[in-house]
Amino acid sequence: MQAAPNMAVNAALQQQARFCAALGAPFTGALCRVLADAVPPASQTGQRLAAWLGEPMTDALPMRLTGALHWLVRGGRAPGLAALYPPAPMPDDAGLATALAGLFGDAAADGIVAAFLDSPPQTNEVGRAGALMPGLLGVAAATGLPLALYELGASAGLNLNMDRFACDLGGVLAGDATSDVAVRPHWQGPPPPAAPIRVVARAGVDIAPLDAADPAVAERLLAFIWADQPERLARTGAAIALARRFPPPLAKGDAADWLEQRLTLADGVAPVVYHSIAFQYFPPATQARIRARLAQLGAATSAARPLAWLRLEMDDPANPAMAAIRLTLWRGQGAEERLLGHAHAHGTFVQWDG
Repeated sequence: MQAAPNMAVNAALQQQARFCAALGAPFTGALCRVLADAVPPASQTGQRLAAWLGEPMTDALPMRLTGALHWLVRGGRAPGLAALYPPAPMPDDAGLATALAGLFGDAAADGIVAAFLDSPPQTNEVGRAGALMPGLLGVAAATGLPLALYELGASAGLNLNMDRFACDLGGVLAGDATSDVAVRPHWQGPPPPAAPIRVVARAGVDIAPLDAADPAVAERLLAFIWADQPERLARTGAAIALARRFPPPLAKGDAADWLEQRLTLADGVAPVVYHSIAFQYFPPATQARIRARLAQLGAATSAARPLAWLRLEMDDPANPAMAAIRLTLWRGQGAEERLLGHAHAHGTFVQWDG
């Protein structure tokens, strides 16, 4: 029996198409727009979409679909569709619809796309280090202490190595200048503080952590990056290679459970809890417990035992191109709250207030 279209899924695909266009990914936007009508209802994928019970945008369902298609194209499993992918000229909607009809008419390819829907995308966007690293510089400048990094929603932990990236932040160089992972956001505003950063400990947690040393995992990470953004693809590939040299310590679990068990204060070290475009996906109870744990420890801080909470998260859901960079610093005199600036959701540019 043919399933009826899921109007919420179609609306999410159209919304994601607008988001992609605003974020400089016109091909991926067109793909989302065409997918809203191009998935045959009788196909395995069509039946999965029709029966989708969650909220499609919250579940990142459009990105699960485009990730599956990119994975097939990168693996040489969808030659008809691959012929339209960047760097080919931008196709028209009719050409995309024809290629997608051929793909979903192939039972094997259709089954792969349907199976891809089981897991949410984990892009582990390395460009966001361009917004996070200046926050680390601010903590180092304010405390004069080495840092211990705690990343929530770390995925494959690529950004746990951000002190090993070559970062150019408005002319301030940070990290390792010889690194193959180059992070150079378009910078607006004054430069961040030029403080030395020394990381003495690092660890991350994710509900489903990924091992970047696994070739299949690495390919999946790359598949979720939009095909019309080659700079992101190259930078992530370099970060994956770096993570194989310096494997980030990752734990599997709930972020609040992990933070309550792992986060402590110590003399002479500044712990920095951070996350990027992740907090919104944590359950409300987890969010509340994270805030409570940080406030609890914040009340026990001093100048020699500080605590920092750095985040890059969406300020205005209606404006997906802009995320807020916020820092809370505890040094024994209450919470010091600062809006450091705003950044593109992928770290392409930073508007720094300092």
